[in-house]
Amino acid sequence: MLPVFEELNGLLFYPVQYEGEELSKNVFYTGAAPNQQAIPAVEYLMSKEGGGAKRWVLLGTDYVYPRTTNKILRAFLKSKGVADKDIDEKYTPFGHSDYQTIVADVKKFAAGGKTAVVSTINGDSNVPFYKELGNQGLKATDVPVVAFSVGEEELRGVDTKPLVGHLAAWNYFMSQKNPVNDAWKKQWAAYAKKVKLPNADKPLTNDPMEAAWIGIHMWKQAVEKAKSTDTDKVVAAMAGQTFPAPSGITSKMDEKNHHLHKSVFIGEVKADGQFNVVWKTPGPVKAKPWSPYIPENKGKKDEPDVTAKSK
Repeated sequence: MLPVFEELNGLLFYPVQYEGEELSKNVFYTGAAPNQQAIPAVEYLMSKEGGGAKRWVLLGTDYVYPRTTNKILRAFLKSKGVADKDIDEKYTPFGHSDYQTIVADVKKFAAGGKTAVVSTINGDSNVPFYKELGNQGLKATDVPVVAFSVGEEELRGVDTKPLVGHLAAWNYFMSQKNPVNDAWKKQWAAYAKKVKLPNADKPLTNDPMEAAWIGIHMWKQAVEKAKSTDTDKVVAAMAGQTFPAPSGITSKMDEKNHHLHKSVFIGEVKADGQFNVVWKTPGPVKAKPWSPYIPENKGKKDEPDVTAKSK
């Protein structure tokens, strides 16, 4: 995982989606595990509703999150009968900007059957990638791209024309309409204006912000329950904590595996840089830190060792 986290008195809260394959006593994972983002997104694209994709391009930036997520996705696709010849896995370095050859390869690959691209491209590289899709005439209706790292903040100030119609999978979108989200957005806008944050004239919320917000409040509730900031007491009190989330659900910290139960949403990019939710899970999904599609995970415990004393 990338080093993006909140540290609260000896505990780490990780509010960004990650690749799974770990579980630590003093870490609470408020971002999505692969089965709460990547797997549902691919299931959607495989479905009739999502276009019935048969061939898959797994395209990512070359670091641990894309490689591990794609390892899980490749195993998942094979479990669904997808042959190796129908999976094309590609990686580019951080900051990569020349996607002409890669998009040409995607176009050629897509000629072999209904194709979708699963993108774990990181950061600024997304802009030239989507632009090149447009340059080569690959529309979302022909080869849809679902991204796991493109949200409202990434689209700020970007020409969204090449992205319109493409997809992102998250556990929250700013455009969701419910009382909790409406109140949270107003609160954030007022705070951004008060402290004069950059872009305070156009405040945005996004999935990692929501995950961080939930984690901080659950920590507060756990401290109040434990009547202590002692790390081990707070760890115990975190089990089963709930909080009304801006996504519209009541988020719950799993009693054992230190992950949130999270609903999954597929959003379609709009011209204004927001997302139109086109699909969602029936309810919150329990995280699976150790992917069941990885054979070597068989027998691994789905909960951290909480008997050891924290240092």
